Amino acid sequence: MQPATLRPRIGLCACQATARWSVWNEDVVFVPRHYVRAVQRAGGAPLVLPPDDVWTADPDAVLDGLDGLILCGGTDVAPAAYGAEPHPRTDAPDVERDGFEIALARRALERDIPVLGVCRGMQLMNVAAGGTLVRHLPDRLGSDLHRHTPGSFADHPVALEEGSLAARAAGDTLHPTKSHHHQGIDRVGEGFEVTGWSVDDRVPEAIEAPERRFALGVQWHPEVDEGSRIIAALVEEAGRVLR
Repeated sequence: MQPATLRPRIGLCACQATARWSVWNEDVVFVPRHYVRAVQRAGGAPLVLPPDDVWTADPDAVLDGLDGLILCGGTDVAPAAYGAEPHPRTDAPDVERDGFEIALARRALERDIPVLGVCRGMQLMNVAAGGTLVRHLPDRLGSDLHRHTPGSFADHPVALEEGSLAARAAGDTLHPTKSHHHQGIDRVGEGFEVTGWSVDDRVPEAIEAPERRFALGVQWHPEVDEGSRIIAALVEEAGRVLR
């Protein structure tokens, strides 16, 4: 564990929803605790980032206080963000969150701040770079392999390109994953390349920007796998400037 004064500050982009506890039913911003714990285990200091109009307009106002950024999972990126119409299975849009995270992702990439996108976060990175998404993979694949049961993770292996950031972060070129998504990468955004694929159906599972220090998107959920090294790799890279 790093000394407190040297812990890299990792921004975690928050979800927005309505939650009920005790006698209350309130609108909330939240980050699943798995992300927080994964960052802490790796020696980082997690900071929750709610959508904020000021930060959307001026991402440097928040990025100046961060050493790394994680774009967390959540609801679908709205198809309007990449010029498409909603699919019948598309989640209700969160335009505020989409706009906030696209602004942060673009500026973090410009500044070469380490960025990790998880599931929705990978898709959002791609959209932020001008890419597009498959709105409902079962229409193309004919199966629900990647989200067979809502609320449960699907376990399947991915193949990672040898020598890629994805493979180095994972520690291998064949990696078990926990998956829960129905959208996927279609046209790859500028500056990114696909470096990981589902073994079963070749759906893109990892993208990265080779010209950046650490710009990686993974379609699976490393935060729920205590044996995963993906988030630790982001925290380690974010902490290099503090040493």
